[in-house]
Amino acid sequence: MATYGADAGGSSVKRGVAAVTSIAAAVLLLAAGVLSILAGISAVAADEMFVEGPDYILQFSTTTWGWVHIVLGVLLAVAAIALMTGAFWARVTAVLLAGLSIVANFLWIPYYPWWSMVVIAVDVVVIWAVSAWRPQQM
Repeated sequence: MATYGADAGGSSVKRGVAAVTSIAAAVLLLAAGVLSILAGISAVAADEMFVEGPDYILQFSTTTWGWVHIVLGVLLAVAAIALMTGAFWARVTAVLLAGLSIVANFLWIPYYPWWSMVVIAVDVVVIWAVSAWRPQQM
């Protein structure tokens, strides 16, 4: 017997929204990873884009920060690929890595403030998107 009414179409709509949210979060996480990798490569290559400002409490060389961003960017990209499977561990990993990226980019602000703020904003959206997705409600 066929089911009609609000419940018949609601389930497929919820599954569609969940899938779109999951893919969007994975794409944003991948973008954050690529942005971190690019910033890291630029810092390691001793690019003249970065200007050393006044001394801060946690100050590393731009090369050290570059490697931090490269490693973090690779981890973010791997988590993004895993997030496309929708696995729970991938969601937890994505939130943790995006949070770590926020901290790293907050500490990176003295070197390149606008880039850091863009990556922080992307990471916040990733955390929201991954946290808002509720696959058990499908």
